[in-house]
Amino acid sequence: MTALLPTLLHSLNIVALLDATLRICTPVLLAGLGALIAERAGVVNLGIEGMMLASALAGVIASAYAGSAGVGLLAAVLCGALLGVLLAGAVHVLKTDLILSGVALNLAAAAGTTMVLFMVTGDKGISSSLASKVLPKVTLPLLDRIPVLSTLLSGRHVLTWAAFLAVPMVSVMMMRTRFGLHLRAVGQDPKAAAIAGIRVAPMQFAALALSGVFSGLAGAYLSMGYVSWFAANMTAGRGFMALAAEVMGRGTALGTCLSALLLGLAEAVAIQLQDLGLPSELVQAIPYVVPVIALGLYSRRQYRRAQA
Repeated sequence: MTALLPTLLHSLNIVALLDATLRICTPVLLAGLGALIAERAGVVNLGIEGMMLASALAGVIASAYAGSAGVGLLAAVLCGALLGVLLAGAVHVLKTDLILSGVALNLAAAAGTTMVLFMVTGDKGISSSLASKVLPKVTLPLLDRIPVLSTLLSGRHVLTWAAFLAVPMVSVMMMRTRFGLHLRAVGQDPKAAAIAGIRVAPMQFAALALSGVFSGLAGAYLSMGYVSWFAANMTAGRGFMALAAEVMGRGTALGTCLSALLLGLAEAVAIQLQDLGLPSELVQAIPYVVPVIALGLYSRRQYRRAQA
């Protein structure tokens, strides 16, 4: 047993591992930034999983019928934003519970996307009859000749670049803009924010809509970048991993980015270990065990600080 770990580490392809990490972490990072925006406004978006799934289907259908990947991306983003507004409306207009509404959205998306796919195409479970378009990759002229950097940076998907560029943009928006200040004020103390003249409901509507936009981008990446088709429940828990990344990142854009990279690395390692012949049941659990351990350690640290 003591010699097993070094043998496994030696068998891992580091360059391929890093390449897979960047590819896998992209939807988690995009959705995690959406979760961050909603959380800082005081509304936990548990419906991210459903938003990603519905947006993935919207992108595939729109791109196939319009013959344009750009139209598919726009449809995915609009679908995510609309679901964010609907979630906010359910909470503020219909006075439903936020957590239960998010769970209901996930359940509705899981069943609804399968039904819509069958109604539109006649396909069951996977969009095999749709000739959907794929979003482009970005080739960097100089780096594509350098062996390792060409694999890691050149030819990377456009939404991967967008995800990492969004990290400083979200950070600046949250910390340096009037909108971000109002957003954080609403999340910190809604009553005090209302007394100061900030309209709480519109800010939370905007936060959930923006959260839906990022979830839509994540869904578009899954069905128009990671693969080129839609499959039932293809999100496979990535929405909840995004929520874990936001919590592990301690409410910051940079922390969310680093946490998404960690979760992507865990899944990339799991894929390579499965190729080495380890039991699939054990390996498939790794990406989900890592956030549980990380969140457990974080909670323990916070408890110790509270007791000090």
